[in-house]
Amino acid sequence: MFTITARRATGACAVLLLAAVTGCAKETPAAKPGDTTGPVAVKATDSECALSRTDVKSGTSTFSVSNGGNKVTEFYVYAEGDRVMGEVENIGPGLKRDLIVELPTGKYQAVCKPGMVGDGIRGDLTVTGDAAAQVDEDTALKQAVDSYSRYVNSNAIALEQKTTEFVAAVKAGDVAKAKALFPVSRTYWERIEPVAESFGDLDPKIDARVNDVEPGTEWTGYHRIEQALWVSNTTKGMEKYADQLLVDVKTVVAKAKVVKLTPLQLANGAKELLDEVATGKVTGEEDRYSHTDLWDFQANVEGSQAAIQALRPALQKRDATLVTTLDTNFKAVFAALDKYRTDAGFKPYTASEAEKKQLGTVVDALAEPVSKVAGVIAKK
Repeated sequence: MFTITARRATGACAVLLLAAVTGCAKETPAAKPGDTTGPVAVKATDSECALSRTDVKSGTSTFSVSNGGNKVTEFYVYAEGDRVMGEVENIGPGLKRDLIVELPTGKYQAVCKPGMVGDGIRGDLTVTGDAAAQVDEDTALKQAVDSYSRYVNSNAIALEQKTTEFVAAVKAGDVAKAKALFPVSRTYWERIEPVAESFGDLDPKIDARVNDVEPGTEWTGYHRIEQALWVSNTTKGMEKYADQLLVDVKTVVAKAKVVKLTPLQLANGAKELLDEVATGKVTGEEDRYSHTDLWDFQANVEGSQAAIQALRPALQKRDATLVTTLDTNFKAVFAALDKYRTDAGFKPYTASEAEKKQLGTVVDALAEPVSKVAGVIAKK
């Protein structure tokens, strides 16, 4: 056992929303002693991140993460510059989740984040070998990546355009216009958030909630401005945050245009977006001042669906029954959102606990089959 030494938080309600999915997932067999190709067992606690081995072969790897601590944790595989190659979030105490990720030869870091904050508990991970990339062996998977990359690029362009308009309204002191543009600009961000999250610290700079901010770090981004708009009904003092937001968004857009994605990143991203819905949007924690959470909710589900649709031809060949289930459950989520729609978008999200539970149930029902997609795509 190799132990890595140490170097965004959600409430218990969020963990409960995910428990049905994360707690009942089919367990991956543990790696046998001396096995260099099987799953890597990851023992995560509040103070350690112990991997059964820190070297894997290039190609597809499975990290089977068990949380033996008292805090909700996350597990990441980082490439250089903290670029996220794969992640699993919201692993509650006593739960287990698998990360299936495609890794080319190189040096990486394996990271556990107890409490889902900070830089995490880190250690080196080495990948060796010359396995062919999935996209080089499967035409359907290559087409899936190309299709989804076009989706990311089109949304990235719209993100920059609408954020530019939002920033202009903030700097002009036009509170009403800034409020109207806030959920619209965020729609494009929320659709492609897993890609945006992969670029190091840009995600927290753009999208951190106040409780996600590390001590000694200035709170910036959308939600910093949101608080001023809805709590104080002003844009005064927000000019510098607006300028920085646009700089950071433009950086994301530039990186999104050239990033090379893998089929498994599409599959994992589809699941991550639903985790985002369960832990932030259903609970009302995300847009806590504006109550525009349902705009983000819909955008996350749309982004998840776009990734699944890109993978659809490959999935149809491997598991047609799963495709049918996914289609049905996506429709159910959008139907659940329909009762909150207005001509201008959505009602302010001030749902009762019963309504939150209903929305959480349909999201969990969709997240369960989506969580199977990575395993299906990994099969040859």
